[in-house]
Amino acid sequence: MSYLQIIRSQYLATLEMLKHAIEKCPDALWDNATDKNKFWHVAYHALFYTHLYLQPTEQDFRPWGKHRHQHDLTEEAEPYSKAEVLEYLAFCQQEVKEKAPQLNFETESGFYWLPMNKAELQIYSIRHLQQHAGELMERLGSRAGIDVDWVGVMHE
Repeated sequence: MSYLQIIRSQYLATLEMLKHAIEKCPDALWDNATDKNKFWHVAYHALFYTHLYLQPTEQDFRPWGKHRHQHDLTEEAEPYSKAEVLEYLAFCQQEVKEKAPQLNFETESGFYWLPMNKAELQIYSIRHLQQHAGELMERLGSRAGIDVDWVGVMHE
């Protein structure tokens, strides 16, 4: 298995875990007024940066069609519905399938704020995605007693 296939597999596995967390999220937790960072906003933020960092450069990035400039967790934002976030997640899964096999690990990241090569950027991005998926999974477990299964690999 090549490194490109491994990166693709791990992105898809992490996106699948996030998908399960989103699908299992009760309405009461989706946009809970007491949360500093709403469930939907954390999920959207994770997807936005996954989408962004799969692009060759910042200049190549084209936001998702329903993007409302709400990827920064420090900003107040109008909630996305669960269906909309799942739609964006499906879009990101397709981006991974198309873009990951074409990555050139030796080139620069393409993002001035991340002085690393593409290989490290992909590991960085998967770690970011998994951090937020884990955060949301913990929220489901501790507040609603809902478990989300681990997904180890995704070979399609």
